[in-house]
Amino acid sequence: MVGAERAPVLAIAGAACISTSAVFIDLANVGPATAAFYRCAIALPVLIVLAALERRRHGRRALTMRGRAFIAGLAFAIDLVLWNHSIADVGAGVATVLGNLQVLFVAAAAWVIFKERPSRRFTVSLPVVGVGVILVAGLVGGSHFGHDPMGGIVYGVGTSIAYAAFLLVMKGASTEDGHVAGPLADATAGAALGTLALGAMFGGLQFSIGSASLFWLTLLALLPQVVGWMLITSSLPRLPSALTSLLLLLQPALAMLLAAAVLSQYPTAWQIIGAVLVCCGVLYAARRPDASARAVEASVPALAERAA
Repeated sequence: MVGAERAPVLAIAGAACISTSAVFIDLANVGPATAAFYRCAIALPVLIVLAALERRRHGRRALTMRGRAFIAGLAFAIDLVLWNHSIADVGAGVATVLGNLQVLFVAAAAWVIFKERPSRRFTVSLPVVGVGVILVAGLVGGSHFGHDPMGGIVYGVGTSIAYAAFLLVMKGASTEDGHVAGPLADATAGAALGTLALGAMFGGLQFSIGSASLFWLTLLALLPQVVGWMLITSSLPRLPSALTSLLLLLQPALAMLLAAAVLSQYPTAWQIIGAVLVCCGVLYAARRPDASARAVEASVPALAERAA
């Protein structure tokens, strides 16, 4: 079992691992649905083996918990496909920033479902984040990469909504009895099925890819999806949902640095300012003590029940 003092460290390490995702996707050079499907399909056998070993030590998990994790995976499938579209539109680093507004949407969900009015902190952060999104997408001052800033914003916001749903439901599917690989395997199975369905419905899914693409997609599956999410999943039961989202904001910062170092996707000065505004706005909204943060934590069990 992960101790409370270790949980933030594990979440930070997990965020560092998943920050490589956008770079691997860009290097794989395949369609959004293809990258999302292979990410889950390659990771799934590894996670199934780890889950089987885990079950021998900690016993079986309840079917309701497995069902919640699977449903979380369906939300993750939508997140992945939309995010991969955003990467194509605005670049790896910027897409990761746009896809990490989940703190705001988690708090908004608590407001809509439980009538918890947003705090002044939350209200003040919204225009700051909005300006940051406009700047980081390249709508002001242009961009050195990407071809559709407005499309990138739409896909990025959609990604954040799906990501918020995934985190909320996955929180309800995670337990403190030592199961880590099991919930992640169930969620990844849901995501694999979801990406397969999305690819079949909207097209773009390719089963035949080159060896170079397969190499980068294998790294994507093993490092972010297996190692990164194993670390994050193990920390979820010990962290408030708002704090989990807060720690995961390290991901966009690291992703922008990696995109610049590996892909030569150097952001403009305006985009850097926008990224800072987005991160600062989300950080301000998620700081504790905060009514929105308390609403988020209170919303998690009931949201998970509704999803089951």
